[in-house]
Amino acid sequence: LTLGAPGFHPDGFLIFLEEQADLSPAASIADPVERRTWVYGTLTETAARSQAPLWAELERRGVAYRPHYLINMVEVRARPGLRRTFAGWPGVKSVLYQPGMRRYPRSFEIPDMDPRGPSGVEWNLREIGVDQVWDLGYTGQGVIVGDADTGVAWDHPALRTSYLGWTGETANHDHHWFDAWDGRAEPWDDNGHGTHTTGTVVGLDGDNQVGVAPGARWIACRNMRHGIGNPGSYLSCMEFLLAPFPQGGDPLRDGDPARGAHVVNNSWGCPQEEGCLPGTLRVALDNLRAAGQMMVVSAGNDGPACSTVQHAPAIYEAGFTVGAINRADEAAGFSSRGPVTVDDSRRAKPDIVAPGVDIRSSVPDGYASVPGTSAAGPHVAGAVALLWSMEPDLVGDLDRT
Repeated sequence: LTLGAPGFHPDGFLIFLEEQADLSPAASIADPVERRTWVYGTLTETAARSQAPLWAELERRGVAYRPHYLINMVEVRARPGLRRTFAGWPGVKSVLYQPGMRRYPRSFEIPDMDPRGPSGVEWNLREIGVDQVWDLGYTGQGVIVGDADTGVAWDHPALRTSYLGWTGETANHDHHWFDAWDGRAEPWDDNGHGTHTTGTVVGLDGDNQVGVAPGARWIACRNMRHGIGNPGSYLSCMEFLLAPFPQGGDPLRDGDPARGAHVVNNSWGCPQEEGCLPGTLRVALDNLRAAGQMMVVSAGNDGPACSTVQHAPAIYEAGFTVGAINRADEAAGFSSRGPVTVDDSRRAKPDIVAPGVDIRSSVPDGYASVPGTSAAGPHVAGAVALLWSMEPDLVGDLDRT
């Protein structure tokens, strides 16, 4: 009542179709760009053909919707009471309620908390040996990293130079930025979380050496509003970072897989409160793996009990899940543990750990030190960029990577 915005914000629902594209031939395509292009073309053709009757009916009813292709699914952005109407349609597998997200009159940002100031190469970077890789001449050059998060303050001194949309004199945000919530044409961050995670991947500003792979370039997508998302927003950003499209473009027709991120940092989880069941996003992660895109995901901060890796996408086999350690190389108490039990798989997670306590990185107004597996994950995304700058033949080869 004191901080909110009056009125209703529409909820919606998701229509999942039974038909899903067969991407098994992608494994035989050696060239990473050709493989992405084939995957994108196969997925979008399947979606356009099978969803056409639903589009026509939704348009007849005057209901706003967005088609998706990474999962053959239609996102309806209003009138959740229509769910039963579409549940019985031919070719529809299931219909799932999706919560909306209320707007707020102001942002809730991570404050500038930097009493120490710059210290050269930060402790967490030395801990994983990135300075030794830099000395060999590899800094992530030639690799595009995607960040799916709360947004990015793109003109931060530690991030501007590495933004793929920055030419050195002007910024072009086409194909480099997408805001799945508010449609803003210029990158921004209403929380600071995404600016922090991007900084840990690529950040560099003089003695502020906070990024693992400062020679890599980044693109980004805002999949959360005030740190909260839903399946539709998360999926929209996955699609953009695989095949970026221009401002106002159609994801099914205007995506360009050649411009997509090679590796994506995902410092978020989608719990049931945001509309995700355990299997909601699994097909999307499987399809991204088929395309050769490395999806680095944070394990979550629900530890130290067992079976606390419990939210998509950290639970999936196709994601590379990251837990957090402290300066003593001990698992952080908050870091979620496996095995995964929410889907009865008993899958071993996380797959790897990285520094995630007292991690100093960029925030919109300066720098801050924060804990979390969200801070650990970007170390791994950056490490992949270093590896792929050293061994370009590994790009898209996720098993060997």
